[in-house]
Amino acid sequence: MSLNTIGLDKDQAQALAKELNELLASFQIYYQNLRGIHWNIKGKRFFDLHVKFEELYNDANIKVDEIAERILTLGETPLHTFEDYVSTGKVPVGKNISEDEKAVRLIVDSLSELLKIERRILEISDEANDEGTNSMMSDFITEQEKTVWMMKAWLGETV
Repeated sequence: MSLNTIGLDKDQAQALAKELNELLASFQIYYQNLRGIHWNIKGKRFFDLHVKFEELYNDANIKVDEIAERILTLGETPLHTFEDYVSTGKVPVGKNISEDEKAVRLIVDSLSELLKIERRILEISDEANDEGTNSMMSDFITEQEKTVWMMKAWLGETV
């Protein structure tokens, strides 16, 4: 077994970075979706949702940077082109969404996909004894599960 500078198996670190790049691409699409619904939201709930969407896209922007830096920490290169994001990302793309319920549904659907990817990464990072990635995924999952619950409550649904 060949270890990298931070003490992880090089092959496992490379496999984790590949999964993290999928998460990065998906987060970039999610981020852009949030920007779009923030700009285009209309209706009686505009003021509340406009602010909430801004809060969410600021958070997503921070997570994008954290994911990219983790990929670099593992010794790999983060994806960084729109072409890569579209071809690799798993989150649905929202276009011209201005209705409140459709916007919130897009967030729920996007977070559901992100959670699937993060749980898969969590399993792989656990097997690789990669506490850095493991901790990051655990934090993301906890936060996003709460956001899904809140968005579903706003829609009048249960988790």
